[in-house]
Amino acid sequence: MEEGPCDYILVKTVLGMERVAASYIKELDPGAEVTPSPQGFRGLVLVRPSRDKNELAKDIENNVPEAEKVLVIDGCAPAHPARIAEVAAELAKRYISPNETFAVRTTRRGRHDFTSIDVNIVVGDAVRRATGASVNLRYPDKVVAVEIIADRAFIAFYPGSKEWRKMRPGKYPLYKLFQKIAIVQMPYLGPLDACYNMGVRIGREVQNFEVAELVIAPIGIVDALQLKTFIDGVFEGIESRYQVQRKSYGRKARKVPVYVQDLYQLVRDRSKEAIIVFEPEGEHVAKKAHEILEIIKKHHRINMLFGSREGIPEGVYRFADLVLDVAPGITLSTEYAASSALIAIASVIHDYLARESDEKEADEENKKQQPRD
Repeated sequence: MEEGPCDYILVKTVLGMERVAASYIKELDPGAEVTPSPQGFRGLVLVRPSRDKNELAKDIENNVPEAEKVLVIDGCAPAHPARIAEVAAELAKRYISPNETFAVRTTRRGRHDFTSIDVNIVVGDAVRRATGASVNLRYPDKVVAVEIIADRAFIAFYPGSKEWRKMRPGKYPLYKLFQKIAIVQMPYLGPLDACYNMGVRIGREVQNFEVAELVIAPIGIVDALQLKTFIDGVFEGIESRYQVQRKSYGRKARKVPVYVQDLYQLVRDRSKEAIIVFEPEGEHVAKKAHEILEIIKKHHRINMLFGSREGIPEGVYRFADLVLDVAPGITLSTEYAASSALIAIASVIHDYLARESDEKEADEENKKQQPRD
């Protein structure tokens, strides 16, 4: 078994696309040894090139869209943490400088008496001692990739900038913004099946954004059965989306609470809070970006008001901090109004929020690194 520097390329694909990717790679390098699903592990193509591996890797990236990720392998080792660490530490001297940060990412396939975290710890410590570099698990300058396939480990080095991450510097987690926003929605009333279906859609949308609360705000006397049916749909929509979030999020999802209050009474009760009405008569969101930002910074809760089959009454406009239009010339359907407004507001103020968040995070990091008395 090879141990030390070696010449391979490991290609990751969508499950079931291994042979398709392998056939195209074979066309790019007819002399290469191309193995789809090595050791029976799907989603992988192991390539031993007959020409320069870096050039072939670039050709694969440029010509084979079935290749999700292309790793140029720099070292091989038996699948044992200590042996992997030894090879990785020696190779790291070429790729990682003392003033850089790094992280170890291990993917393990097969049965072993150690975990991927065990490998990360042992390899990370060895690389740190060999290079003098520091560890940064979130935003590293370099990544040490350890790909374990049964009894073999393949080691690669690549820039941290090549990692596709949902959250990185320059991106603000918008759920923090939406947790300040109360959606005030006039109920959709009419045929019972329409009431229920519209309620489900609106419930899913407000839960999708995890807003602070949903207030169903009728005007005056309304049909009780129609309102109940609409509310039943709202709860169904919230619950169905919440269950998906619980399973898929890397953080704790928050279920949106639901309240009912007459629209005019709500406007009176919350007159000292921020109120934004969304109707076609308003200014376009982009023109009011600065005012929106100031409202969000100043107020603990922002109330966003949306009509239904009928719009928000014009008398309410006088009590609003802003009257905004999301898509001039287009009448948005009831189920899309709130989600469109949330996305529009987030888009026009996101960059400011991201800069502020990055600066705060940098300040906290600098404080941690300052010597203590």
